Amino acid sequence: MAKKDSNVIAQNKKASHDYHIEETFEAGMVLQGTEIKSIRAGKMNIKDAFAKIQNGEMFLWNAHISPYEQGNRYNHDPLRTRKLLLHKKEINKLIGASKEQGYAIVPLKVYIKNGFAKVLIGLAKGKKKFDKREDLKKKDAKREIERAFRDKQRV
Repeated sequence: MAKKDSNVIAQNKKASHDYHIEETFEAGMVLQGTEIKSIRAGKMNIKDAFAKIQNGEMFLWNAHISPYEQGNRYNHDPLRTRKLLLHKKEINKLIGASKEQGYAIVPLKVYIKNGFAKVLIGLAKGKKKFDKREDLKKKDAKREIERAFRDKQRV
């Protein structure tokens, strides 16, 4: 029986607050020796990370992978730029969309799938301040409704 291995390692929760995510893509990551061990241990942060296209290739910037504790001299630079693996059609689509005003490519989450580290990147359009406030109001209203419903069930 095959075991489906798909657990989330790092998630960028601020991305959904700051951006409207219009489309998502799954990309593989090119890693050095001890980086995958650190990722499997859950030592990764993509809060400040962003993706950028250079020379027809996609790169992940500012993603922090902590050095592996047993890695000694074979450890890596925690903030190094990592190449993302996408199909050429997907990269071309992202190039066209990211040239438009207000669009960005942001990593949403990192997870392990079938033994490989994957990044879910999203094509995102920046939100204005009033959009963010409106989302917070909706979230608070939903929370209040759930709380009232829960309290009603207890009585």
